[in-house]
Amino acid sequence: MPNSATPTHCPYCALQCGMNLTPQQDGGVAVVERPDFPVNRGALCGKGRTAPAVLASSVRLTSPLVRSGGALVPATWDEALDRVAEGLGRTRAEHGPDACGVFGGGGLTNEKAYSLGKFARIVLGTSQIDYNGRFCMSSAAAAGMKAFGLDRGLPFPLEDIPRTGCVILVGSNLAETMPPSLRFFNELKENGGTLVVVDPRRTRTAEQADLHLAPRPGTDLALALGLLHLVVAEGRVDEEYVAERTAGWEDARAAAMAHWPEYVERITGVPVPQLREAVRLFCEPEHAMVLTARGPEQQSKGTDTVGAWINLCLATGRAGRPLSGYGCLTGQGNGQGGREHGQKADQLPGYRKLDDPAARRHVAEVWGVDPDSLPGPGRSAYELLDALGTDIRSLLLMGSNPVVSAPRAAHIEERIKSLDFLAVCDVVLSETAELADVVLPVTQWAEETGTTTNLEGRVLLRRRAITPPPGVRSDLEVMHELAARLGGERGLEKGFPTDAEEVFAELRRASAGGPADYSGITYRRLAEENGVFWPCPAATGTADDTAGDCEDASLDAEPDDPAQDHDTVAAPHPGTPRLFLDRFATPDGRARFAPVSHRAAAEEPDAEYPVLLTTGRVVAQYQSGAQTRRVDELNAAAPGPFVELHPRLAARLGAAEGDPVAVVSRRGRAVAPARITTGIRPDTVFMPFHWPGEGRANTLTNPALDPTSRMPEFKTCAVRVEPVQS
Repeated sequence: MPNSATPTHCPYCALQCGMNLTPQQDGGVAVVERPDFPVNRGALCGKGRTAPAVLASSVRLTSPLVRSGGALVPATWDEALDRVAEGLGRTRAEHGPDACGVFGGGGLTNEKAYSLGKFARIVLGTSQIDYNGRFCMSSAAAAGMKAFGLDRGLPFPLEDIPRTGCVILVGSNLAETMPPSLRFFNELKENGGTLVVVDPRRTRTAEQADLHLAPRPGTDLALALGLLHLVVAEGRVDEEYVAERTAGWEDARAAAMAHWPEYVERITGVPVPQLREAVRLFCEPEHAMVLTARGPEQQSKGTDTVGAWINLCLATGRAGRPLSGYGCLTGQGNGQGGREHGQKADQLPGYRKLDDPAARRHVAEVWGVDPDSLPGPGRSAYELLDALGTDIRSLLLMGSNPVVSAPRAAHIEERIKSLDFLAVCDVVLSETAELADVVLPVTQWAEETGTTTNLEGRVLLRRRAITPPPGVRSDLEVMHELAARLGGERGLEKGFPTDAEEVFAELRRASAGGPADYSGITYRRLAEENGVFWPCPAATGTADDTAGDCEDASLDAEPDDPAQDHDTVAAPHPGTPRLFLDRFATPDGRARFAPVSHRAAAEEPDAEYPVLLTTGRVVAQYQSGAQTRRVDELNAAAPGPFVELHPRLAARLGAAEGDPVAVVSRRGRAVAPARITTGIRPDTVFMPFHWPGEGRANTLTNPALDPTSRMPEFKTCAVRVEPVQS
């Protein structure tokens, strides 16, 4: 263990805040501010400050577990790995490779995500791999690909936000989900800019807004179209920009003109004067941005909804220009990098498409396999989970907890229970791990070296600061050992190194020339430059530096020899903090408008289910809560689920603050204490989704899928609310 502070990054959200870890006498680490990292400048939320608590042996797994006599009991690593290989191998032999499923997570490092996709496709030979990041920003990704030809959460760094003139923030409560980012928006206002927040609840973020629009859940698409209608009607279209840098305007314009302000007010509940004020605030400054998050994205029409918000940026000339543009606030810690390198059902490393013959050839050459041996695209996340126990008989799951996080969670729990075999790699015994046949305890953020990619597209280096407990191994070691057991005489384990930097070197080669090109990024650059923005191709004319060998990011070795003749060696690519300034990533360089029209949510209220449910997060918990629910300080701040409802609805129910109420949908029933507030619409209730048991919000949510992104409709479904008789 080093004697000095180790610079690294928080294990939680996509800000990937910088922090220093200092060793403690008990063998643990303490979090210390790291003000040099530009994303958080030293600031941390409660989750980041308390992250070392999950490193304690008392709250995490330290031994493999295998199921015996109906219970999980400790086992040796060899016994556990043999069991996993036997279970997956038996399924593959009896039912074919696609009967084996692999489910990953948006918290896995780039190296793990890359290896997991490779493992699924060349060791198991299965197409059935996806990850929980599908539930995060897949709709924004699909819309960004359609509009710009490239998907990166933010096409500009966070530091640009204070210098723009207006930000429309759609469906994000960042004051609770990523608190250190709020400073950029406060600085925006201090500099004379304005903040417009779109959210059906008056959240902590909405309270900071100059204008808060509170639409009915599921109507964000109509709202965006109504704003574009007003942009056209008021003569605010940047006609020169539209003509020079876009395509498809006429169809998008015609669709928007069918959404006149009074019609949009009836759909959304947002008054016409507020619509007009939002357009004024957005259009009057020279620069402006639209940022979306899960609110508009987690809908069965999420791709179209994000497309409509992008249309607003394009029509006003606010994309591909300095201090302007559309961006998505990624949720999970490595939600961006996690889908770029192969654990998504339809993608290969470098954000290459799995059904592209050239992409298959390139990656197959790096992997040393026949391109025809690579399986095609598989099922999306919910569809994969829904097929468990039928088409998919065994599952290897890493870093996810779908028993709590998946929509229609009770159904998914039953599908998981119906599997012939389940193996889970995790840090803690999550609700999903409790159902497994084998549980493998793996290292976590402070115990391993690896890279992540934050919401800006900034590739970052996490460095090992502490030795993991005995009995704990890394996910990379797990895949190496399973490849050895499942590969027969093929020696497949050689393609699964256990050293993260060696994996990253291969990832660089596999990503080279792809949309998400990491080939010019090295561990040394990441440490010295506080991260590097992709795309960052390798400099032409340089020696092959893909085999950087600095052990555990010690940075003692650098592939580029400074003594070389620099007249013959190109300078390294600087990375790309700001995208699209010259052209978009489409074949003709033009952005594409989306010709979209409003349509209803998959499930609207009726006489039996008259209220809308929306879900989200609270500041002291994270995602399914598998880790944060093990931290005393966080549990004290957010001890359990609740149902947020308006006083008028509470009066109709006869419910007082703290009374248990039941929320019932067509998929199930959840019970939690009432939290009464005027900060929510009378026709809407809100539940956070961090808890299992009777307060599990995702028991209720609707798995209706967006036809393009395959995103489930987490953000709105029809429910009824009932008092609970004591």
